[in-house]
Amino acid sequence: MKHPHDIIRRPIITEETTDMMNDKVYVFEVDRRANKIEIRQAVEAIFGVKVAKVNTANVRGKKKRYGRHTGYTAQRKKAFVTLTPDSKKLEFYEGV
Repeated sequence: MKHPHDIIRRPIITEETTDMMNDKVYVFEVDRRANKIEIRQAVEAIFGVKVAKVNTANVRGKKKRYGRHTGYTAQRKKAFVTLTPDSKKLEFYEGV
């Protein structure tokens, strides 16, 4: 059994995802090996909310150059988590 904090790495907060939060859709960077059921259980355990559905997207690494050296950024997985209508909103900006 994986620990929930090992599955959910961090929230992804951009302009687009902030607009999605009004519809109770939250975006997280998650472990690449985690499936939708594990992501659902981790979000419910960490934040104490009910999850309606989970969509995932694998993001490939981009090719980058630094001088004559080339390489790739890290691959990652994003999870789009939709909460049920009766769930409370998650607050990521509490201390700001």
